[in-house]
Amino acid sequence: MTANNRAVGVVFAVALTVSTLLAPLAGAQEAIVPPEKSAEPQNRVVLRALDKITARITEFELEIGEELRFGTLAVVARYCRTRPPIEPPETFAYLEIDDLKRSGVQERVFEGWMVASSPALNALEHPVYDVWVINCKMVEPGASGSN
Repeated sequence: MTANNRAVGVVFAVALTVSTLLAPLAGAQEAIVPPEKSAEPQNRVVLRALDKITARITEFELEIGEELRFGTLAVVARYCRTRPPIEPPETFAYLEIDDLKRSGVQERVFEGWMVASSPALNALEHPVYDVWVINCKMVEPGASGSN
């Protein structure tokens, strides 16, 4: 088996595993937690965004339910989970991303789960911006976001 065939096999296996885990969520109308009961919910999501025009990468923390503006995008995190340290590392975040048009109209360009280890499996498809999940954090209420 060549290295390319093995790589394709690994990518297929990962995609099949993730699609099997997330398949029950495909038709959901509301933010549903991923099927992993052992994952710990967090109250902040760490995102990284790329402006493809300026090649500027920005990392930011977003509270669950809070809206953040990045260029013409409005990003809202609805849920974020991270596996406990005793399990293989993985972070899941449910995001809603709208593109704000000059006319004032908001167009939903992404809604769904992003997985930190495989950002290309369920990615934002936008001509100017890329957004992907890095991590989740638990920040105590009233504490600064710099933890």
